[in-house]
Amino acid sequence: MFRWLAGRGASKRQVERQLAEIADDDWRTAWNDLHFLRGLTAEDNEALRLRAAWLLASKSFSGAGGLELTDRIMLSIASQAALPILNLDPALYEGWTEIIVYPGGFLIPRADTDDSGVVHEYIMEASGEAWDGGPVILSWEPMMAGVDDTNVVIHEFAHKLDLYSGDADGIPSLHAHPELTPRDWRRVLKESYERFCTALDSLEAAIPSDIDPESHEADPWYGRLPLDPYAATDEAEFFAVSSETFFVSPHRLQRGLPDWYALLARYYRQDPLGRLGDTIADPITQAR
Repeated sequence: MFRWLAGRGASKRQVERQLAEIADDDWRTAWNDLHFLRGLTAEDNEALRLRAAWLLASKSFSGAGGLELTDRIMLSIASQAALPILNLDPALYEGWTEIIVYPGGFLIPRADTDDSGVVHEYIMEASGEAWDGGPVILSWEPMMAGVDDTNVVIHEFAHKLDLYSGDADGIPSLHAHPELTPRDWRRVLKESYERFCTALDSLEAAIPSDIDPESHEADPWYGRLPLDPYAATDEAEFFAVSSETFFVSPHRLQRGLPDWYALLARYYRQDPLGRLGDTIADPITQAR
């Protein structure tokens, strides 16, 4: 199982050592904390554990904002980040080395240019950020919240898959997928993105005027959508939000955007909707 890791950010010996350091109890805890891992076969469980070990061996983890990194935090992040590449080449996560973790949201500078060419600079709070050629920055707080439809780790690592092919445009590298052409991907992406944006516009028009669309009172309305409204930002965010929903709440995505769900299933070579009907009571025992 180590052959495919040769020369991919960490030596075979480093990965083996890291794998040996993942205690069964720690892996079981990580598994139980992540409901969307249910249904993985014993073989997939071992593959996920190996990929998590590879991430721990090949990336440096840094705590920021006073967060003290623990083995539990790092293993949880590595487990979640490993899921999208369960059946993909880990090389897709190469070209950068650092994962930075804050205890909660963090502030990042932003600059937008309006239609008149005026640049507006501001500071916004974020729970995750993926830099092109740079680190992945995460907030631990939303990972602890247990919100079923969101996953900041998968979201940011989906951005890394997108960036690996060049621009952040919602089109990941398809070199290892001869059955998926960029033309077909762009077509389904465009159709699905436009369909979602239209649904979002219609829903926001239907929200009663006495309810602030930005408040929690509007959440029941947005819950009717297949994705979080942030997916309408652009096609890169649409791919990232879709990826997290694909893994953690696949029924929602498949029901609302079936063609897009099918395309993601072919890309990731996984079908979360099909496997989440089964559960694995004890992944450690079953894998042996």
